[in-house]
Amino acid sequence: MIDTHDLKSRDHYLNKLIAFRDTEPVKVVTGIRRCGKSSLLKLMVQHLKGTGVADNQIIEMNFESHEFKKMNSDDFYDYVKARVLPEKRMYLFFDELQRIDHWEDTVNSFRVDFNCDIYITGSNAYLLSSEYSTYLSGRCVEIKMLPLSFQEFIDFHGFEVKEVKSALGGTKKVVFHESGDRYELREIFDAYMRFGGMPGIADVGLDQEKAMVLLDGIYSTVVVRDILEREKRRGQKQITDPVLLRKIILFLADNIGSTVSVSSIGNTLVNEGLLEAGKRKGTPSTHTVQAYISALMESYFFYDIKRFDIKGKEYLRTLGKFYIVDMGLRNYLLGFRNRDSGHAIENVVYFELLRRGYDVAIGKVDQAEVDFIATKTDEKLYVQVTESMVSEDVRRRELAPLQKIRDNYEKIVLSMDTGLDSSYDGIKSLNLIQWLLG
Repeated sequence: MIDTHDLKSRDHYLNKLIAFRDTEPVKVVTGIRRCGKSSLLKLMVQHLKGTGVADNQIIEMNFESHEFKKMNSDDFYDYVKARVLPEKRMYLFFDELQRIDHWEDTVNSFRVDFNCDIYITGSNAYLLSSEYSTYLSGRCVEIKMLPLSFQEFIDFHGFEVKEVKSALGGTKKVVFHESGDRYELREIFDAYMRFGGMPGIADVGLDQEKAMVLLDGIYSTVVVRDILEREKRRGQKQITDPVLLRKIILFLADNIGSTVSVSSIGNTLVNEGLLEAGKRKGTPSTHTVQAYISALMESYFFYDIKRFDIKGKEYLRTLGKFYIVDMGLRNYLLGFRNRDSGHAIENVVYFELLRRGYDVAIGKVDQAEVDFIATKTDEKLYVQVTESMVSEDVRRRELAPLQKIRDNYEKIVLSMDTGLDSSYDGIKSLNLIQWLLG
Protein backbone atom coordinates (compact mmCIF):
# COMPACT_ATOMS: atom_id res chain seq x y z
CA MET A 1 0.00 0.00 0.00
CA ILE A 2 1.36 3.45 -0.86
CA ASP A 3 1.57 5.78 2.12
CA THR A 4 -0.13 8.93 0.86
CA HIS A 5 1.85 11.08 3.32
CA ASP A 6 5.07 10.19 1.50
CA LEU A 7 3.76 10.84 -2.00
CA LYS A 8 6.02 13.11 -3.96
CA SER A 9 4.31 15.34 -6.45
CA ARG A 10 4.33 14.64 -10.19
CA ASP A 11 2.57 17.88 -11.16
CA HIS A 12 3.25 17.45 -14.87
CA TYR A 13 0.96 14.40 -14.94
CA LEU A 14 -1.40 15.31 -12.10
CA ASN A 15 -2.34 18.58 -13.83
CA LYS A 16 -3.30 16.61 -16.94
CA LEU A 17 -5.59 14.35 -14.89
CA ILE A 18 -7.11 17.36 -13.12
CA ALA A 19 -7.73 19.02 -16.50
CA PHE A 20 -9.82 16.01 -17.59
CA ARG A 21 -11.66 15.62 -14.27
CA ASP A 22 -15.43 15.16 -14.69
CA THR A 23 -15.17 14.93 -18.48
CA GLU A 24 -16.67 11.97 -20.31
CA PRO A 25 -13.52 10.16 -21.47
CA VAL A 26 -12.01 7.38 -19.36
CA LYS A 27 -8.59 8.61 -18.17
CA VAL A 28 -5.98 5.93 -19.00
CA VAL A 29 -2.50 6.31 -17.49
CA THR A 30 0.03 4.13 -19.32
CA GLY A 31 3.73 3.49 -18.85
CA ILE A 32 6.32 0.93 -17.79
CA ARG A 33 5.84 -0.76 -14.43
CA ARG A 34 6.88 1.18 -11.34
CA CYS A 35 7.19 4.51 -13.14
CA GLY A 36 4.67 6.04 -10.73
CA LYS A 37 1.20 5.30 -12.16
CA SER A 38 -0.30 3.99 -8.88
CA SER A 39 1.10 6.97 -6.99
CA LEU A 40 -0.42 9.28 -9.58
CA LEU A 41 -3.87 7.78 -8.95
CA LYS A 42 -3.29 8.28 -5.20
CA LEU A 43 -2.34 11.92 -5.85
CA MET A 44 -5.57 12.35 -7.82
CA VAL A 45 -7.58 10.80 -4.97
CA GLN A 46 -5.89 13.25 -2.57
CA HIS A 47 -6.78 16.11 -4.89
CA LEU A 48 -10.44 15.01 -5.03
CA LYS A 49 -10.68 14.77 -1.25
CA GLY A 50 -9.08 18.19 -0.99
CA THR A 51 -11.89 19.61 -3.14
CA GLY A 52 -14.64 18.13 -0.98
CA VAL A 53 -15.29 14.71 -2.52
CA ALA A 54 -16.33 12.28 0.27
CA ASP A 55 -14.43 9.02 0.88
CA ASN A 56 -17.49 6.91 0.00
CA GLN A 57 -17.67 8.51 -3.45
CA ILE A 58 -14.26 7.04 -4.31
CA ILE A 59 -13.73 3.38 -5.22
CA GLU A 60 -10.12 2.19 -5.58
CA MET A 61 -9.09 -1.25 -6.84
CA ASN A 62 -5.56 -2.47 -7.54
CA PHE A 63 -5.70 -5.68 -9.58
CA GLU A 64 -2.19 -6.63 -8.50
CA SER A 65 -3.65 -7.12 -5.01
CA HIS A 66 -4.46 -10.63 -3.83
CA GLU A 67 -7.94 -9.41 -2.91
CA PHE A 68 -8.92 -9.10 -6.58
CA LYS A 69 -6.74 -11.83 -8.05
CA LYS A 70 -9.49 -14.33 -8.91
CA MET A 71 -11.98 -11.73 -10.09
CA ASN A 72 -13.57 -11.98 -13.52
CA SER A 73 -15.37 -9.19 -15.35
CA ASP A 74 -18.77 -10.06 -13.81
CA ASP A 75 -17.34 -10.05 -10.26
CA PHE A 76 -15.67 -6.74 -11.09
CA TYR A 77 -19.02 -5.23 -12.13
CA ASP A 78 -20.83 -6.56 -9.04
CA TYR A 79 -18.08 -5.30 -6.69
CA VAL A 80 -18.37 -1.75 -8.02
CA LYS A 81 -22.16 -1.79 -8.32
CA ALA A 82 -22.49 -2.77 -4.65
CA ARG A 83 -20.48 0.33 -3.66
CA VAL A 84 -22.00 2.94 -5.97
CA LEU A 85 -24.11 5.52 -4.14
CA PRO A 86 -27.25 6.46 -6.07
CA GLU A 87 -27.64 10.22 -6.53
CA LYS A 88 -23.89 10.78 -6.04
CA ARG A 89 -21.06 11.36 -8.50
CA MET A 90 -18.66 8.41 -8.12
CA TYR A 91 -14.91 8.39 -8.82
CA LEU A 92 -13.56 5.00 -9.91
CA PHE A 93 -9.84 4.16 -9.83
CA PHE A 94 -8.63 0.87 -11.34
CA ASP A 95 -4.94 0.02 -11.18
CA GLU A 96 -3.24 -2.52 -13.53
CA LEU A 97 -6.55 -3.31 -15.18
CA GLN A 98 -5.00 -5.45 -17.92
CA ARG A 99 -5.21 -8.44 -15.55
CA ILE A 100 -9.01 -8.66 -15.96
CA ASP A 101 -10.21 -10.28 -19.17
CA HIS A 102 -12.93 -8.27 -20.97
CA TRP A 103 -12.37 -5.33 -18.61
CA GLU A 104 -13.36 -3.00 -21.44
CA ASP A 105 -17.00 -4.26 -21.50
CA THR A 106 -17.26 -3.71 -17.77
CA VAL A 107 -15.74 -0.23 -17.84
CA ASN A 108 -18.08 0.66 -20.68
CA SER A 109 -21.03 -0.55 -18.57
CA PHE A 110 -19.93 1.68 -15.68
CA ARG A 111 -19.96 4.64 -18.07
CA VAL A 112 -23.49 3.82 -19.19
CA ASP A 113 -25.02 2.65 -15.89
CA PHE A 114 -23.55 5.02 -13.28
CA ASN A 115 -22.83 8.70 -12.78
CA CYS A 116 -19.06 8.30 -12.61
CA ASP A 117 -15.63 9.57 -13.55
CA ILE A 118 -13.18 6.75 -14.39
CA TYR A 119 -9.37 6.54 -14.07
CA ILE A 120 -7.38 3.43 -15.01
CA THR A 121 -3.72 2.45 -15.31
CA GLY A 122 -2.03 -0.25 -17.35
CA SER A 123 1.55 -1.41 -17.87
CA ASN A 124 0.94 -2.65 -21.35
CA ALA A 125 0.03 -0.84 -24.56
CA TYR A 126 -2.05 -3.89 -25.43
CA LEU A 127 -4.57 -2.34 -23.03
CA LEU A 128 -5.32 0.29 -25.67
CA SER A 129 -4.63 -1.81 -28.75
CA SER A 130 -7.01 -1.87 -31.67
CA GLU A 131 -9.07 -4.71 -30.20
CA TYR A 132 -10.05 -2.55 -27.25
CA SER A 133 -10.09 0.87 -28.77
CA THR A 134 -13.29 -0.06 -30.64
CA TYR A 135 -15.07 -0.31 -27.27
CA LEU A 136 -13.69 2.94 -25.96
CA SER A 137 -12.96 4.72 -29.24
CA GLY A 138 -13.12 8.45 -28.71
CA ARG A 139 -14.10 7.73 -25.12
CA CYS A 140 -10.70 7.55 -23.53
CA VAL A 141 -7.79 9.91 -23.12
CA GLU A 142 -4.30 8.47 -22.67
CA ILE A 143 -1.79 10.05 -20.30
CA LYS A 144 1.64 8.60 -21.10
CA MET A 145 3.80 8.40 -18.01
CA LEU A 146 7.59 8.13 -18.05
CA PRO A 147 10.18 7.62 -15.29
CA LEU A 148 11.47 10.78 -13.59
CA SER A 149 12.87 13.65 -15.63
CA PHE A 150 16.19 15.11 -14.43
CA GLN A 151 14.30 17.92 -12.67
CA GLU A 152 12.02 15.40 -10.93
CA PHE A 153 15.05 13.27 -10.00
CA ILE A 154 16.54 16.31 -8.23
CA ASP A 155 13.31 16.90 -6.29
CA PHE A 156 12.67 13.25 -5.42
CA HIS A 157 16.18 12.76 -4.04
CA GLY A 158 16.06 15.79 -1.74
CA PHE A 159 18.30 18.08 -3.80
CA GLU A 160 17.75 21.73 -4.62
CA VAL A 161 19.45 23.80 -7.33
CA LYS A 162 20.51 27.30 -6.24
CA GLU A 163 22.31 30.16 -7.96
CA VAL A 164 25.54 31.23 -6.25
CA LYS A 165 28.21 33.80 -7.13
CA SER A 166 30.93 32.42 -9.35
CA ALA A 167 34.64 33.29 -9.07
CA LEU A 168 34.54 34.87 -12.54
CA GLY A 169 31.75 37.25 -11.59
CA GLY A 170 28.16 36.39 -12.52
CA THR A 171 26.42 33.34 -11.09
CA LYS A 172 26.50 29.58 -11.43
CA LYS A 173 24.14 26.81 -10.37
CA VAL A 174 25.09 24.46 -7.55
CA VAL A 175 23.09 21.77 -5.79
CA PHE A 176 22.37 21.51 -2.09
CA HIS A 177 21.05 18.34 -0.46
CA GLU A 178 18.54 18.50 2.39
CA SER A 179 21.35 17.11 4.59
CA GLY A 180 23.28 20.36 3.96
CA ASP A 181 25.87 18.83 1.60
CA ARG A 182 26.79 20.78 -1.51
CA TYR A 183 27.40 19.26 -4.95
CA GLU A 184 28.29 20.32 -8.46
CA LEU A 185 25.37 20.06 -10.89
CA ARG A 186 27.41 17.68 -13.05
CA GLU A 187 27.74 15.18 -10.16
CA ILE A 188 23.95 15.02 -9.79
CA PHE A 189 23.54 14.60 -13.54
CA ASP A 190 26.06 11.73 -13.47
CA ALA A 191 24.01 10.13 -10.68
CA TYR A 192 20.88 10.48 -12.85
CA MET A 193 22.68 8.82 -15.77
CA ARG A 194 23.81 5.99 -13.49
CA PHE A 195 20.68 5.31 -11.42
CA GLY A 196 18.00 6.40 -13.87
CA GLY A 197 14.59 7.78 -13.06
CA MET A 198 12.60 4.98 -11.45
CA PRO A 199 10.82 6.71 -8.53
CA GLY A 200 11.41 3.71 -6.17
CA ILE A 201 15.14 4.47 -6.12
CA ALA A 202 14.41 7.60 -4.08
CA ASP A 203 13.14 5.27 -1.32
CA VAL A 204 16.36 3.21 -1.17
CA GLY A 205 18.70 6.17 -1.80
CA LEU A 206 21.57 6.45 -4.27
CA ASP A 207 23.08 3.16 -3.19
CA GLN A 208 24.24 1.03 -6.09
CA GLU A 209 23.53 -2.35 -4.56
CA LYS A 210 20.00 -1.49 -3.40
CA ALA A 211 19.24 0.25 -6.69
CA MET A 212 20.27 -2.86 -8.66
CA VAL A 213 18.00 -5.07 -6.53
CA LEU A 214 15.10 -2.70 -7.21
CA LEU A 215 15.83 -2.58 -10.96
CA ASP A 216 16.15 -6.36 -11.07
CA GLY A 217 12.64 -6.58 -9.59
CA ILE A 218 11.24 -4.16 -12.18
CA TYR A 219 12.96 -6.01 -15.02
CA SER A 220 11.66 -9.40 -13.88
CA THR A 221 8.11 -8.13 -13.43
CA VAL A 222 8.02 -6.52 -16.87
CA VAL A 223 9.40 -9.64 -18.53
CA VAL A 224 7.33 -12.18 -16.62
CA ARG A 225 4.01 -10.40 -16.06
CA ASP A 226 3.75 -8.02 -18.96
CA ILE A 227 5.34 -10.14 -21.65
CA LEU A 228 5.48 -13.87 -20.93
CA GLU A 229 2.33 -14.19 -18.76
CA ARG A 230 0.27 -11.86 -20.89
CA GLU A 231 1.24 -13.78 -24.00
CA LYS A 232 0.00 -16.95 -22.31
CA ARG A 233 -3.28 -15.28 -21.37
CA ARG A 234 -3.77 -14.14 -24.94
CA GLY A 235 -3.32 -17.75 -26.01
CA GLN A 236 -0.40 -16.73 -28.21
CA LYS A 237 2.52 -19.06 -28.73
CA GLN A 238 5.01 -16.61 -30.17
CA ILE A 239 6.88 -15.33 -27.12
CA THR A 240 7.73 -18.32 -24.99
CA ASP A 241 11.51 -18.28 -24.66
CA PRO A 242 12.83 -16.15 -21.76
CA VAL A 243 16.46 -16.67 -22.89
CA LEU A 244 15.78 -15.38 -26.38
CA LEU A 245 13.78 -12.48 -24.95
CA ARG A 246 16.71 -11.49 -22.71
CA LYS A 247 19.14 -11.70 -25.65
CA ILE A 248 16.95 -9.35 -27.69
CA ILE A 249 16.65 -6.97 -24.71
CA LEU A 250 20.46 -6.96 -24.30
CA PHE A 251 20.95 -6.36 -28.03
CA LEU A 252 18.55 -3.39 -28.07
CA ALA A 253 19.97 -1.98 -24.81
CA ASP A 254 23.48 -2.22 -26.24
CA ASN A 255 22.46 -0.49 -29.47
CA ILE A 256 20.35 2.46 -28.29
CA GLY A 257 20.58 5.34 -30.72
CA SER A 258 22.14 3.12 -33.41
CA THR A 259 20.46 2.24 -36.64
CA VAL A 260 19.21 -1.33 -36.32
CA SER A 261 16.98 -3.57 -38.39
CA VAL A 262 15.02 -6.61 -37.33
CA SER A 263 17.08 -8.71 -39.74
CA SER A 264 20.39 -7.50 -38.24
CA ILE A 265 19.18 -8.56 -34.78
CA GLY A 266 18.05 -11.88 -36.25
CA ASN A 267 21.43 -12.46 -37.91
CA THR A 268 23.30 -11.77 -34.67
CA LEU A 269 21.07 -14.23 -32.80
CA VAL A 270 21.39 -16.92 -35.49
CA ASN A 271 25.18 -16.57 -35.34
CA GLU A 272 24.98 -17.08 -31.56
CA GLY A 273 22.86 -20.18 -32.11
CA LEU A 274 19.84 -18.67 -30.34
CA LEU A 275 17.52 -18.58 -33.29
CA GLU A 276 16.84 -21.09 -36.03
CA ALA A 277 17.50 -19.80 -39.52
CA GLY A 278 14.38 -19.43 -41.64
CA LYS A 279 13.25 -21.59 -44.55
CA ARG A 280 15.56 -19.90 -47.00
CA LYS A 281 18.97 -20.91 -45.81
CA GLY A 282 20.64 -18.38 -43.58
CA THR A 283 17.71 -16.00 -43.02
CA PRO A 284 16.53 -15.90 -39.42
CA SER A 285 12.90 -15.83 -38.52
CA THR A 286 12.34 -12.08 -38.80
CA HIS A 287 8.75 -12.70 -37.79
CA THR A 288 9.87 -14.15 -34.42
CA VAL A 289 12.25 -11.27 -33.68
CA GLN A 290 9.59 -8.73 -34.63
CA ALA A 291 7.06 -10.36 -32.26
CA TYR A 292 9.53 -10.09 -29.36
CA ILE A 293 10.40 -6.47 -30.17
CA SER A 294 6.70 -5.55 -30.41
CA ALA A 295 6.10 -7.08 -26.98
CA LEU A 296 9.00 -5.04 -25.53
CA MET A 297 7.51 -1.89 -27.00
CA GLU A 298 4.02 -2.76 -25.76
CA SER A 299 5.41 -3.06 -22.23
CA TYR A 300 7.04 0.41 -22.64
CA PHE A 301 10.55 -1.05 -22.17
CA PHE A 302 11.81 0.28 -25.52
CA TYR A 303 10.53 3.02 -27.81
CA ASP A 304 11.20 3.16 -31.53
CA ILE A 305 11.72 6.25 -33.62
CA LYS A 306 11.18 6.62 -37.37
CA ARG A 307 13.18 8.55 -39.99
CA PHE A 308 11.75 11.64 -41.68
CA ASP A 309 13.06 13.02 -44.97
CA ILE A 310 13.16 16.78 -44.33
CA LYS A 311 13.37 17.77 -48.00
CA GLY A 312 10.93 15.15 -49.29
CA LYS A 313 8.63 15.79 -46.29
CA GLU A 314 7.80 12.12 -45.76
CA TYR A 315 8.49 9.31 -43.30
CA LEU A 316 10.91 6.73 -44.63
CA ARG A 317 10.42 3.00 -44.40
CA THR A 318 14.13 2.51 -43.86
CA LEU A 319 15.91 1.75 -40.63
CA GLY A 320 14.89 3.38 -37.38
CA LYS A 321 16.41 3.41 -33.91
CA PHE A 322 15.40 2.23 -30.45
CA TYR A 323 15.76 3.96 -27.08
CA ILE A 324 15.42 2.39 -23.63
CA VAL A 325 12.87 3.91 -21.23
CA ASP A 326 15.31 4.23 -18.32
CA MET A 327 19.10 4.52 -18.10
CA GLY A 328 19.13 2.73 -14.73
CA LEU A 329 17.58 -0.33 -16.38
CA ARG A 330 20.21 -0.19 -19.09
CA ASN A 331 23.02 -0.05 -16.54
CA TYR A 332 21.41 -2.95 -14.66
CA LEU A 333 21.44 -4.98 -17.90
CA LEU A 334 24.85 -4.06 -19.29
CA GLY A 335 26.86 -2.85 -16.30
CA PHE A 336 28.33 0.65 -16.02
CA ARG A 337 30.50 1.90 -18.84
CA ASN A 338 31.53 5.11 -20.53
CA ARG A 339 32.23 3.95 -24.02
CA ASP A 340 28.92 5.00 -25.55
CA SER A 341 28.05 7.98 -23.40
CA GLY A 342 27.11 9.91 -26.57
CA HIS A 343 24.21 7.54 -27.24
CA ALA A 344 23.30 7.59 -23.54
CA ILE A 345 22.80 11.36 -23.46
CA GLU A 346 20.90 11.14 -26.77
CA ASN A 347 18.58 8.62 -25.04
CA VAL A 348 17.92 11.13 -22.24
CA VAL A 349 17.18 13.94 -24.71
CA TYR A 350 14.73 11.75 -26.66
CA PHE A 351 12.60 11.07 -23.57
CA GLU A 352 12.79 14.68 -22.40
CA LEU A 353 11.36 15.77 -25.77
CA LEU A 354 8.53 13.23 -25.34
CA ARG A 355 7.85 14.59 -21.82
CA ARG A 356 7.61 18.07 -23.24
CA GLY A 357 4.85 16.89 -25.56
CA TYR A 358 6.72 16.66 -28.87
CA ASP A 359 6.35 14.07 -31.60
CA VAL A 360 9.90 13.01 -32.34
CA ALA A 361 11.55 11.64 -35.50
CA ILE A 362 15.09 11.29 -36.85
CA GLY A 363 15.76 13.80 -39.63
CA LYS A 364 17.38 12.99 -42.95
CA VAL A 365 18.79 15.81 -45.10
CA ASP A 366 20.44 14.45 -48.25
CA GLN A 367 22.97 11.96 -46.82
CA ALA A 368 23.26 13.71 -43.44
CA GLU A 369 21.26 13.05 -40.28
CA VAL A 370 19.68 15.32 -37.69
CA ASP A 371 19.35 13.50 -34.36
CA PHE A 372 15.80 14.71 -33.65
CA ILE A 373 13.03 16.67 -35.30
CA ALA A 374 10.58 17.54 -32.54
CA THR A 375 7.15 18.81 -33.59
CA LYS A 376 4.01 20.07 -31.90
CA THR A 377 0.94 21.53 -33.56
CA ASP A 378 2.48 24.94 -34.20
CA GLU A 379 6.10 24.40 -33.32
CA LYS A 380 9.15 22.62 -34.67
CA LEU A 381 12.61 22.14 -33.20
CA TYR A 382 15.70 20.57 -34.78
CA VAL A 383 18.08 19.03 -32.24
CA GLN A 384 21.63 17.68 -32.47
CA VAL A 385 23.16 15.97 -29.42
CA THR A 386 26.91 15.62 -28.89
CA GLU A 387 29.23 15.30 -25.90
CA SER A 388 31.32 18.36 -26.68
CA MET A 389 31.37 21.28 -29.10
CA VAL A 390 34.98 22.22 -28.29
CA SER A 391 36.68 20.54 -31.25
CA GLU A 392 36.49 22.25 -34.64
CA ASP A 393 35.85 18.93 -36.43
CA VAL A 394 32.95 17.98 -34.16
CA ARG A 395 31.43 21.44 -34.56
CA ARG A 396 31.56 21.14 -38.34
CA ARG A 397 30.06 17.64 -38.26
CA GLU A 398 27.19 18.58 -35.91
CA LEU A 399 26.33 21.88 -37.56
CA ALA A 400 26.48 20.70 -41.19
CA PRO A 401 23.09 18.87 -41.27
CA LEU A 402 21.34 21.78 -39.51
CA GLN A 403 22.88 24.29 -41.92
CA LYS A 404 21.30 22.41 -44.83
CA ILE A 405 17.78 22.96 -43.47
CA ARG A 406 16.31 25.99 -45.13
CA ASP A 407 13.30 26.77 -42.90
CA ASN A 408 13.17 29.23 -40.01
CA TYR A 409 12.38 26.85 -37.14
CA GLU A 410 14.67 26.76 -34.11
CA LYS A 411 17.85 24.69 -34.41
CA ILE A 412 19.88 23.72 -31.34
CA VAL A 413 22.93 21.65 -30.49
CA LEU A 414 22.90 20.16 -26.96
CA SER A 415 26.21 19.18 -25.40
CA MET A 416 27.94 18.72 -22.06
CA ASP A 417 30.60 21.22 -23.11
CA THR A 418 29.35 23.99 -25.39
CA GLY A 419 32.70 25.63 -26.13
CA LEU A 420 32.88 29.43 -26.12
CA ASP A 421 30.28 30.42 -28.69
CA SER A 422 26.59 30.35 -27.85
CA SER A 423 25.45 30.35 -31.46
CA TYR A 424 26.65 29.62 -35.01
CA ASP A 425 24.72 31.15 -37.92
CA GLY A 426 21.61 31.28 -35.77
CA ILE A 427 22.06 27.68 -34.50
CA LYS A 428 22.11 27.77 -30.70
CA SER A 429 24.72 25.83 -28.73
CA LEU A 430 23.15 24.94 -25.36
CA ASN A 431 24.40 23.13 -22.29
CA LEU A 432 22.48 19.84 -22.03
CA ILE A 433 22.09 19.95 -18.23
CA GLN A 434 20.78 23.54 -18.26
CA TRP A 435 18.35 22.59 -21.05
CA LEU A 436 17.05 19.62 -19.01
CA LEU A 437 16.37 22.02 -16.13
CA GLY A 438 14.75 24.57 -18.44
